[in-house]
Amino acid sequence: MTDAQALHEPVTIGLVSTSDRASAGIYEDKGIPALQDWLGRALKNPITWVTRLIPDEQDGISTALRDLVDVQHCHLVLTTGGTGPALRDVTPEATLAVADKHMPGFGEQMRQISLRFVPTAILSRQVAVIRKQALIINLPGQPKSIAETLQGLPDATPPVPGIFAAVPYCVDLIGGPYLETHDAVCKAFRPKTAIRAPRA
Repeated sequence: MTDAQALHEPVTIGLVSTSDRASAGIYEDKGIPALQDWLGRALKNPITWVTRLIPDEQDGISTALRDLVDVQHCHLVLTTGGTGPALRDVTPEATLAVADKHMPGFGEQMRQISLRFVPTAILSRQVAVIRKQALIINLPGQPKSIAETLQGLPDATPPVPGIFAAVPYCVDLIGGPYLETHDAVCKAFRPKTAIRAPRA
């Protein structure tokens, strides 16, 4: 941990990549490294990673999500892959099965971002939910799409907000750690009354 990181609350983040072929070693998983790269640049907080690379099996995905929240005590869990209409794409169903609350705004905004690039974005079925004191979000499978979804399209006309700008305040509201971001990567939004003074 760097001296700068020590000024911020630690956070435990779970990352789940769902892929039959990557989990079998047929090809290298790119989802988890892409998530770690983006989050490592975006967050000022010291991060403990808990990762899972698993097949596209609904029960197995739900089990992994429960473990990450209930046992590993992750405050934020991000999944990648398995959100399309194909028969083996079951990540949204597995995610909803462990939910205490559904957060539909995240999925709506992710599809709006992707629609700037491809009309087939309407086929994506990403969801976000709350389980206990953790936020779980389904993300696309491609590294480029992961970054666009999280960060948004700040240079577009008009600019399109990414979903991660709302994540820190959501984590606040469910009792998680105070997440702080590097504005050059992603400026977190909080109401003025929710902004804390820097830690000494």
